Amino acid sequence: MNGPRFKRRDALGFIGGSLMVSLLSCARRPSASADLSDTLSQNSAPTAGQPACTVRPQQTEGPFFVDAELNRSDIRSDPATGSVTPGVPLTLQFRVSQVGANACVPLAGAIVDVWHCDAAGAYSDVRDRQANTLGQKFLRGAQTTAADGTAEFTTIYPGWYPGRAVHIHFKIRGNTAANQGYEFTSQLYFDDALSDRIYAQPPYSARGDFGTDTRSESVPERFANRPTRNADDGIFRSGGEQLVLPVSQDGEGYRGRFEIGLELV
Repeated sequence: MNGPRFKRRDALGFIGGSLMVSLLSCARRPSASADLSDTLSQNSAPTAGQPACTVRPQQTEGPFFVDAELNRSDIRSDPATGSVTPGVPLTLQFRVSQVGANACVPLAGAIVDVWHCDAAGAYSDVRDRQANTLGQKFLRGAQTTAADGTAEFTTIYPGWYPGRAVHIHFKIRGNTAANQGYEFTSQLYFDDALSDRIYAQPPYSARGDFGTDTRSESVPERFANRPTRNADDGIFRSGGEQLVLPVSQDGEGYRGRFEIGLELV
């Protein structure tokens, strides 16, 4: 393959048929007890002789990726009908860098794909046990990183479905027209306490009571529909603690920024 290639190295997560890469982040993940309004300003200190980045794992793409070629930043609507998916607003920004020996350099021209489920747990353009949404394209989209390596999306806080923690899928890939053949796929997660807070609001609250958690052997019926916690998700346990999105309050919604670096050779 011509063009840039990723350096081969031990991976910290699921490697699923795509070219193995290293994902790094310049943002330190806050602890679960950190003030959510202050998480965007926290950064990790670099080690001697290394850029200010730490390795992140690649994770499974899952069955719901659709290469819809939707070049758009606001992914809330279905292009065919114009209907907007209801939910708590979330601004999601990626800052993608190329990692060198001593620096993280903004990577322009990378394609960032994002897709996730709605408040009821349904993905668009699929047929599964949640719903038949074939032909719809809500909560899907792609952006090309700017000169500063950023790509920003307007979406909603994701819902959930049985067996999985709350998450957003993303894929970062090179522009094949420019002969850039790299690809990286992973998932972003959220603090459980934040999800509980948001799911107490409509339209999420229509699915049931998301009040205080309980770990007793006999779980009250009102908690039967609560989402899977991060620690109980098998995919999250493969490095998901490094992929928790730092968020802050932003008006009536939230804003999250995830700084990542790809090591190209």
